[in-house]
Amino acid sequence: MSSVAIISEQLRCIVMTTALKGRYMNEQNQETVLDPKDRKPLEELRKQLTFSFKNLWNPENQEEMNAVMAFCEDYKVALNKGKTERKFVMFAVDLLEKNGFRAFNPDEQLAAGDRVYDSVQGKGLIAAVIGSDSPDKGFNMIGSHVDSPRLDLKPNPLYETDDLAFLKTHYYGGIKKYLWVAIPLALHGFVTLNDGSTINISIGDKDEDPVFYISDLLVHLASDYMQKKASEVVAGEELNVLVGGIPITNDEDVKERFKLGILKLLYDQYGIVERNLLTAEIEIVPAVKARDVGFDRAFVGGYGQDDRVCAYTSLRALIDINQPIRRTALCVFYDKEEIGSSGVTGARSQLYLSVQKRIVRSMLNREPSAFELIDNIENSVMLSSDVAAAYDPTYASVFDPRNSTYAGRGIAIVKYVGRGGKGNTSDASAEYFDEVTKLLDKNNIPWQTGELGRVDQGGGGTVAMFQADFGITVIDCGVPILSMHSCFEVASKIDIYMAYKAYNVFLKQMRVED
Repeated sequence: MSSVAIISEQLRCIVMTTALKGRYMNEQNQETVLDPKDRKPLEELRKQLTFSFKNLWNPENQEEMNAVMAFCEDYKVALNKGKTERKFVMFAVDLLEKNGFRAFNPDEQLAAGDRVYDSVQGKGLIAAVIGSDSPDKGFNMIGSHVDSPRLDLKPNPLYETDDLAFLKTHYYGGIKKYLWVAIPLALHGFVTLNDGSTINISIGDKDEDPVFYISDLLVHLASDYMQKKASEVVAGEELNVLVGGIPITNDEDVKERFKLGILKLLYDQYGIVERNLLTAEIEIVPAVKARDVGFDRAFVGGYGQDDRVCAYTSLRALIDINQPIRRTALCVFYDKEEIGSSGVTGARSQLYLSVQKRIVRSMLNREPSAFELIDNIENSVMLSSDVAAAYDPTYASVFDPRNSTYAGRGIAIVKYVGRGGKGNTSDASAEYFDEVTKLLDKNNIPWQTGELGRVDQGGGGTVAMFQADFGITVIDCGVPILSMHSCFEVASKIDIYMAYKAYNVFLKQMRVED
């Protein structure tokens, strides 16, 4: 007889005995109380049959506490240096090269232990540690996105009105527009100059830099304004960034003298003329640094943690593979996720699969057959590493507390995302969900699972469905975040560290045959 069956039989006897006692005691008008010694089998049965997710902070484990805090110091540096997709890719390439990775050359053979990376037009990235198994057995892959909600400059952005100079913007991704007013903003961009050279500009994040600003209506005049719906308080066309107020001359007969003053500054410092702005890629982001949050410093707060928290933890997980591995490990960083993963650098693009196929060819040192390429893709497995929505008790009405992910309880494995009736989701198989979680259990890495929020309350998507379309087995897996898509998102440090550990184990051990 199994242990569960034995405990169940003990439980049945206890219930019957207690019921008899209860009838006798009730006749004597006495309260029925279960004897403490009778509770033990119940507790043993509960432990065997039930499952729950627990808070992971353990202040008595000083070694782990130190590791968590140290890891998150490095993570804050990544957040500060990688505020746009281009900036994060530049940061990642620098970190990879410092740790023995080299640019991938598809004309050179790859051998087990090689560490390579390939940029996807400067806005996406693939990095790999080559394993000893044949590529037709598939790769272990983690896919994140490195774009975040922001404001982009319009093609013809610079104008002046009423003695003020502004830049016009078009918001990118899902934002609450009212959050972007009356806060310090930074400008990051990629500009091609008249001579064909390109420059990266960054203004607003250094202490000595000026910042930029979108004005808000003063409360003294806002009686009508305050009656609007939140989605209408600030219109998209009102997200105009204040950039100057000193004219190039005091002569009022000079046309657009405030705009001309800004253009003169841009030309003197960067060689930029207005024609260059029309083709430039310039983004406006919050001018805030990543900071510890809370008296106990339990959290990291900062802009762009969706999804750079998953990108950085997976990057570090790949870098920290310090022993030979069987299956080749890949980290893939996508652009454009916040607007549907379209475009040549988005997850729908064939460019990422093309790099994967070239890696296969370099591993084989010959042109692979069509079936070898198909086998590689169909035998590959992926974690779509995107953030989850952490349960927020202040806004409890939009969450299902029994099916939410919580800050401080570890990495979140999410079977499906989507909207309404699971629209726009890959909905991972039960077999793969179980396989991933058993791997984490085997390595004593805590995890949790849940949904984005209450059914029909809203929803969202990830890159997982596009990888599933290619034939790669995939499930969503990431760090729970408070205030997702705000200008200052918050994540628990213990979750960040556990994500790193989970990704490292997945890359090294997933589907490795004994």
